[in-house]
Amino acid sequence: MSKYQYHEVDMNAVVCHGPKDYRYQKVRRPKAGARELVIKIDACGICASDCKCHSGAAMFWGSNSTERWVKPPVVPGHEFFGTVVEVGEGADEHFGFKTGERVIAEQIVPCEKCRFCKSGKYWMCEVHNIFGFQREVAEGGMSDYMRLPSNAVVHRIPDSVSLEDAAIIEPLACAVHTVNRGDIQLDDVVVIAGAGPIGLMMVQVARLKTPKKLVVIDLVRERLDLALQFGADVVIDPSKEDAKAIVDALTDGYGCDVYIEATGAPIGVNQGLNLIRKLGRFVEFSVFGKETTADWSIIGDRKELDIRGAHLGPYCYPIAIDLLDRGLVTSKGIVTHKYTLEEWDTAIKVADSLDSIKVLLTPNAA
Repeated sequence: MSKYQYHEVDMNAVVCHGPKDYRYQKVRRPKAGARELVIKIDACGICASDCKCHSGAAMFWGSNSTERWVKPPVVPGHEFFGTVVEVGEGADEHFGFKTGERVIAEQIVPCEKCRFCKSGKYWMCEVHNIFGFQREVAEGGMSDYMRLPSNAVVHRIPDSVSLEDAAIIEPLACAVHTVNRGDIQLDDVVVIAGAGPIGLMMVQVARLKTPKKLVVIDLVRERLDLALQFGADVVIDPSKEDAKAIVDALTDGYGCDVYIEATGAPIGVNQGLNLIRKLGRFVEFSVFGKETTADWSIIGDRKELDIRGAHLGPYCYPIAIDLLDRGLVTSKGIVTHKYTLEEWDTAIKVADSLDSIKVLLTPNAA
């Protein structure tokens, strides 16, 4: 029997039963237990990782059950926000929220017991439960309602932030963290590879760091045009232009100071190792669908690179919310499609195509 509480009524949800086996079905509506919240989902974005999980990418499913990142059956969705509709016993004091307020929970649900959680590095929690991938703590946001457990990291969203802007808080927090990992300086030439939704948010955030030059690489002209609107100085389509020649011309032949990899494609890694200068900072953000190989002698013997990973958006949600509230970052042009929860199948197909940038599910839209 589940340790969690449920109402004697059903709600609608998308449930992942396995690769390419997602179903729109009725499930029991969650009830707020002690120090828990229940939110009505206002919007849930579909991430590239959701698409890769749906298609059966190896990193999510592994070769056996012990290697699986995903533990079905589970309601997917980690880019969600919603309105508080239930406050469990003690939750008002614990979280400081009341019914009617809009909130967002960070993707990770820290165990609060491992060495990383205890040292403040909660985003690297050893247990690593993330909404929408495992049921151990809570389901994801592709549903009408969602329970936020007592160890969730929850933030308030001002009423002044639009639905579309609120829906990109999670990926924007990831973008902020990634850009911060690049330690961008005023005289840096920065290359961002990949102008997908998070890449375009990285462009907006990196522009606020005022680097000497901001270069964006992508294969889709419409996305490159949007990058220019968001502050990129130079955009490159590597299928038609010589990216190395362009970056070398901007840097006296040395290469870029910072390379942020956000393509999710193995070629983006090798491209970066080619474009970056000696002693440069290479920031890897992407979730790859398969293993990626590179010439590691470039990293050590030839260039002595500073390789930095970027995972989730720790301590960056308040920053993301503030940037959106002040109009310094926007979802305009990024959020391209909205679908009802019942239209989830179409939504995932569109999200996994070049016909969209960011796709939202809006379960409780009027």
